[in-house]
Amino acid sequence: MRRSRSIFAALALGLTVLLSGCGYNDFQKLDEVVKGSWAEVLNQYQRRSDLIPNIVATVKGEAGFEQDTLTKVIQARASATSIQATPELINNPEAFKKFQEAQGQLTGALSRLMVVSEQYPNLKANAAFQDLRVQLEGTENRITVARNRYIQSVQQYNVLARSFPTNLTAMVFSYGVKPSFTVTNEAEISAPPKISFDKPAAPAMPAPTAAPAASR
Repeated sequence: MRRSRSIFAALALGLTVLLSGCGYNDFQKLDEVVKGSWAEVLNQYQRRSDLIPNIVATVKGEAGFEQDTLTKVIQARASATSIQATPELINNPEAFKKFQEAQGQLTGALSRLMVVSEQYPNLKANAAFQDLRVQLEGTENRITVARNRYIQSVQQYNVLARSFPTNLTAMVFSYGVKPSFTVTNEAEISAPPKISFDKPAAPAMPAPTAAPAASR
């Protein structure tokens, strides 16, 4: 009996050493880091989504505001929130890409809304709208920070998943490469539109013609 216990203990110790040496523990740790950073990304995106109804309601009160701009924000938010953002999303590259595209479209729509709002003095003087604008800017900054942390954590995880011999451990325990945010495509989507606020120049008045000289 004692001998069996000794053999079992030796096997357990050997297995522990083997798993540690092949990166199993590192996968466990980095996987949790990725999940944590992803949860923070979702938290900040949700924070932004929660701000939008108040922004839309405030802008609707401005007479003559561009309806097309407002509609695009509403539609983009509906599209972004229709995607179920679960922890499993980071293990599905196709679903992750759709999520990023939807959030990028929402970023672009909000950017345009903020630019267009500059044309309306009443909105610029509206304390509630300006407060929402500050909150939105702060949230966008938090989103950027959270995304960068997620990108870094995924990079560390993917290096481990692709390197030898830990890639063998990844195959055995199904630790696949995780998708990450791509900067180029979203930068194109979220780039603020170029809108000119200059009023068109008034047409030039024709030069007055000289009165005919009076005949003597």
